[in-house]
Amino acid sequence: MQVFKKKKLLSDWISLQKSQGKHIGFVPTMGALHSGHLSLVEASKKNNAITIVSIFVNPTQFNNQNDLKNYPKTLTADLDLLKNIDCDAVFIPSVEEMYTAHVISKKYDFEGIENEMEGSFRTGHFDGVATIVQALLETVKPDNAYFGEKDFQQLQIVKKLTKKQNITTNIIGCPIFREKDGLAMSSRNVRLTEKERKEAPFIYQTIKKATTMATTKSILEIKQFVTNTFKSNHLLSLEYFSIADEATLQEATTFEKNKKYRAFIAVNVGAVRLIDNLKILN
Repeated sequence: MQVFKKKKLLSDWISLQKSQGKHIGFVPTMGALHSGHLSLVEASKKNNAITIVSIFVNPTQFNNQNDLKNYPKTLTADLDLLKNIDCDAVFIPSVEEMYTAHVISKKYDFEGIENEMEGSFRTGHFDGVATIVQALLETVKPDNAYFGEKDFQQLQIVKKLTKKQNITTNIIGCPIFREKDGLAMSSRNVRLTEKERKEAPFIYQTIKKATTMATTKSILEIKQFVTNTFKSNHLLSLEYFSIADEATLQEATTFEKNKKYRAFIAVNVGAVRLIDNLKILN
């Protein structure tokens, strides 16, 4: 497995692979890898001759500096995991390598989807995400890039980014990977205390119940159910619950035929903020 820290060396190696007619798959991560990340790598390996993973904790997408400071960093373990599943190359740049001058985000217009849900609670978050994803895609120039659907809003942002910036990479969303108790896998889960970890599946249980109500209840009734359910749990604090159109991510007030909807949720579990989402079959 090749390990690169410099964009130039990585680009030269990729050019060599492409000169041999090899397709490139890419999985951008912030490290602290788990089985969900590895499922993205496996998806890439099935459809590309070469799979590259990046590990970079991007400072400009954190609006909470404590979250950035406390974000888990497990580079040695990450590299071992990737080596064990025969990843071809890993890119682990420094902040200086990715932000050559000033560590600031570019400004983007994603036609409003950047202002919904996560965007309304995390100012500037998606500018930071788009800035680093654009830089990584322009460096790696992959044929295909793989993103998990747990960050569904981010996935939609990245798809719009490639269109607006004329980036030819095919963006592929992959299903959420869950623990046996339903909790969506997240690098942040390791920060949960034993008590918090035991209680965290309450998020999935509640959102799953909410999605099953869609055939008989109104959106207002479903939202009230979720709000009241979390009021009964003193360890978990609901930040938002939203049922939104998958295409526009705008919050829905009624279900319409021929539209696809998802339920989105953000919850604070002690000092750890977790998100999840589920498709609604209405």
